[in-house]
Amino acid sequence: MHKHHPRRTARLALATAAAATLTGGLLTFAASTATAADSTDVPHADFNGDGIGDVAFSAQGAYVSGKKAAGQLVVLYGTTSGVSSAKRHTISQNTTGSPGTAEAGDNFGAETAYADFNGDGYDDIAVSAWGEDVGSDVDGGGLAILWGSVSGITGKGVTVADPAPSSHDWWGKNLAAGDFDADGKADLAVGNSTATIHVFKGGFNASGVAGGRYTIKPPIMGSDAGGPMNLTAGDINGGETDLVVDGYETETGNGWNRNYFIPGGPTGLSTAGAKALKPGVITAIGDIDGDAYGDVVSGAYWNTTTSDGTAIPDSGKGGKVWVTYGSDDGPLTSYATGITQDTGNVPGAAETNDSFGHELDLGDINGDGFLDLAIGVAGENIGSAANTGAVTILYGTADGLNTTSGTQGFAQSTAGVPGNDEDDDNFGMDVKLDDVTGDGKADLVVGSMENAGNGGVTYLPSDGTKIITTGSRSIAPSTSGVSTTGTPYFGANFAD
Repeated sequence: MHKHHPRRTARLALATAAAATLTGGLLTFAASTATAADSTDVPHADFNGDGIGDVAFSAQGAYVSGKKAAGQLVVLYGTTSGVSSAKRHTISQNTTGSPGTAEAGDNFGAETAYADFNGDGYDDIAVSAWGEDVGSDVDGGGLAILWGSVSGITGKGVTVADPAPSSHDWWGKNLAAGDFDADGKADLAVGNSTATIHVFKGGFNASGVAGGRYTIKPPIMGSDAGGPMNLTAGDINGGETDLVVDGYETETGNGWNRNYFIPGGPTGLSTAGAKALKPGVITAIGDIDGDAYGDVVSGAYWNTTTSDGTAIPDSGKGGKVWVTYGSDDGPLTSYATGITQDTGNVPGAAETNDSFGHELDLGDINGDGFLDLAIGVAGENIGSAANTGAVTILYGTADGLNTTSGTQGFAQSTAGVPGNDEDDDNFGMDVKLDDVTGDGKADLVVGSMENAGNGGVTYLPSDGTKIITTGSRSIAPSTSGVSTTGTPYFGANFAD
């Protein structure tokens, strides 16, 4: 019996059916957008070219012109005082210049990846509408690139055509951007409902035509498991940008979750050098220990056994985060380190369905040259509040992540954090570490499922040494041009 997830239609199981355990004992979260970094520094997105990091995220369930789950993309622009709804763009397929038309179930904005795709000096953003019907092709999926400019992401963009629409569904269900062939141009990897990943070579023109295209097929399950769960780009071996593909393995017959390292090279990505890594749907890549190689961090956020009691390999009670360090030869798989809430002084205690590692992001909070890690614990129970959620911060050192001192934990009950611990808030539904003040230090942005799926975003700044609550603020859909009709899931998925 396969132990993989069933077909998924959204990335939001904690918000719907909370922590229901499925076949395989895994929760039905869908993948986060892969990091667009093509270096070990995890550069921020700068859509308006002002030198301050910007944050983009989905409101994929939003009503648009009365159309349920047509979806929107929200872009918050960094300022010296951080991000807020005061400086933003909120975009749908009905926005002037945006390809397509808002329709029910499109889920526009659900998956995103940023890079400067046209080489004009402004970061652009690839945005999928994986639920879009294309003619008579139900759930064929749509994909667009929205161009950055001095005004940011205004909605002006182009369609990236599906080259094989009859061979799959959900075009754009996974995205990752990076320079996979080191030609100085940003490439875009695009997933769908099969195991075949389409890679568009950089140099996109004004009509959305890329500089070339090829496909790769990692050793994961295909259409019966919905294709890849996540794509993450980053430089692991000190060369071209590499790709980590998360999916379900085909070797054991159980279909366990597994990651695969796909190296970049002069001609692009090649599965010839693929390596199996530890599991974890959500992955971040960046240089934690300062050795100039990107390290792979993956969140295996599920429990240790399936619903029928079968032990799940490489898992931990309430979730486990795996760190695999990079080298000239790629990820050092023999030296992977597992972290749970029972490791050292990691905040909290490992409990069933905590979903520790549900979301991950890397950034340098204190400016010491070592990347730090934010971990979403969206299923954490605090007091009498079930699935209220929390976020853990671990700091990078020359010896890797420090789990014994300096760790931080935040919840909505933490003094100074906006909001309150409530059932099914899922604080930590997504996390983002990015310098949104322009001081060179990464700040923390947190997504949650506030108010029965309306969603919310919380900003917590860095003081140059650590994350603090002074100056924090919450950002709501109602102040950001997003209707709270239905369940917009505002802030459920940040672009990385």
